Amino acid sequence: MANYYYSKNPDVVHNQQEWEFTLRGQALTFVTDNGVFSKRTVDFGTRTLLDTFDFAALPAGPLLDVGAGYGPIGLTLAKEQPQRHVDLVDVNELALSLARENAQRNQISNVTIFSSDQYAAVTDQYAAILTNPPIRAGKPVVHGILSGAYAHLLPGGVLTVVIQKKQGAPSAQQKMQEVFGNVAVLAKNKGYFILQSRRA
Repeated sequence: MANYYYSKNPDVVHNQQEWEFTLRGQALTFVTDNGVFSKRTVDFGTRTLLDTFDFAALPAGPLLDVGAGYGPIGLTLAKEQPQRHVDLVDVNELALSLARENAQRNQISNVTIFSSDQYAAVTDQYAAILTNPPIRAGKPVVHGILSGAYAHLLPGGVLTVVIQKKQGAPSAQQKMQEVFGNVAVLAKNKGYFILQSRRA
């Protein structure tokens, strides 16, 4: 069995940890384990994405966190805007179980957390899709997440992505331009790019 964080059932020796982190001004408690991405802290890319994301220009509607892991992106935004529903998806069943536990620990109820390989189990359309994509899963997966977002966005909805320059930000930017006809670099920080495309 594989033990990558982008595997369905990582074959790991469990070592749960609990820690607190403040995101967008909110104190959150996270439980993590071996077999998930960035288990010891919220990674810099995720923090940069959350610091950059702006609700101001979004249409009404739910949000989607693709490759949600144990939930830092989706749960943070759901806690900040309890009137919006947030879906969190991942292929990693261990990560999903942790995300559900983290939602409960932080008393966040406006979320649905479910298994989906990219958008395979996703049926709704969203005001925003956010992702810190699983780079190690390979370019076809990352670009699948980028191109598949278009059909799952409401008119005026945005796809917001964090990706390192050395891990494919230029090609991701090109793919988003190709799919959406627009792409903006919202921020650059320590080699991380925050890219955003809007559906017309």
